[in-house]
Amino acid sequence: MKKNKLYIGAALALLAIASCKPSLDEYTPSAGSVNFSKYVAIGNSLTAGYADGGLYLEGQKVAYPNLIAEQLKQVGGGEFKSPFFSEDQANGSGYITLTALVNGQPITAQVTDKLAYRSASPKLLTKYTDPINNLGVPGMRMDLSMVAGMGSPAGNMYFERLLPDADAKKTYFTYSTTQNHTFFSFALGNNDALGWATNGGVVNINPTTNQPDPTTVLTETAQFTAILNGYVQALTQGDRKGVLATIPDVTATPYFTTVTKAALLGAVNAASKGNFQDIFIKTKTGVRKSTDKDYFILTLSSAGVFGQNGTGLYEGIPLDDKWVLDESEVTTVQTRINEYNAAIKAAANSKGLALADVHEFLNNVKDGVRINGLAVSAKYITGNAFSLDGIHLTPIGNALMANIFISAINSKYGSKIPQVDVAKYRGVKLPDTVTK
Repeated sequence: MKKNKLYIGAALALLAIASCKPSLDEYTPSAGSVNFSKYVAIGNSLTAGYADGGLYLEGQKVAYPNLIAEQLKQVGGGEFKSPFFSEDQANGSGYITLTALVNGQPITAQVTDKLAYRSASPKLLTKYTDPINNLGVPGMRMDLSMVAGMGSPAGNMYFERLLPDADAKKTYFTYSTTQNHTFFSFALGNNDALGWATNGGVVNINPTTNQPDPTTVLTETAQFTAILNGYVQALTQGDRKGVLATIPDVTATPYFTTVTKAALLGAVNAASKGNFQDIFIKTKTGVRKSTDKDYFILTLSSAGVFGQNGTGLYEGIPLDDKWVLDESEVTTVQTRINEYNAAIKAAANSKGLALADVHEFLNNVKDGVRINGLAVSAKYITGNAFSLDGIHLTPIGNALMANIFISAINSKYGSKIPQVDVAKYRGVKLPDTVTK
């Protein structure tokens, strides 16, 4: 009996010790206060999975809404359909690929096989008119979302692809707000500033009609705000929930930070054995020397313009305005984006919606951070986040973007949606051999 008491006492002591051990709360996914059964994603090229200067199957598959939707399946999310290109047309619109690095400089090539064009003139992609959840349309803008005919052969080929011919006059606003969703993400408006900025702050004029090219116009804040509020009103009918995304600072992307004054002068001096110290640029107020506050666009380095017949090297032959976003234009576009984002934040607050602050995140990573041990920055090719076009995201970038949205949703609605494992995705695909 005494021995049995000892055994019982020992067992109780072990039980007491075990009960005092610290324990970690298990993360049990839950939807919180949201019905995720039909999630739709509204936006432009970033939403669609556009990358490397084109829309193609691999990029579509890792578009951030697709990654979000995969995580939502753990909290009641339903099937999420995307307008994927078929395997035999997997290269879609075509895109650029990195073939070599020569003396640290990228050599790229255009992918031209397995394309998805059904017409060369006008360029039209193979139709995909089945119901979808990823409504992202490359090139779509807030202002153009209200324009009838954007889905016609004369409009946006990516939107035209999604519409039956009978719906060619339907606006993107109508198309994207009538999907019978239960939850939405909204990331439209980036192109309202980006088109102007990537064109060096220049509005192109159609020589035939003498009208401005709408894709290069900087949308007025009042117009932007009115359309945004109309979207939010339509999307939240019936107390439906969603998440709005702020617009990134365009100057936080490699498209504007890669080609520097020092690099341009270094290359031209090495080639000409010269000693040029300045670059002359044409601005809206006249010709002047460039400074470190001016941003040369990414495509300048491959365009063969700078230094050609002295272009940019002499005051009398300045570099054209379209090749540089000068200091004044930088201020203009950053101010406008801040105004857009103020409107987005106000719209989210007015309806109690989640806010994914993409602007803040990309500004934080511009100079480089480590996320879960992964180095991320705005460096071209090696920064992991941005694809070869310097604007759109790599698979890693899309995974990071998805997590910004997921964090915002969890914070606002009390959900417990698991984060995407960023380590599963790649950055820029490097060539098998690198020439030094």
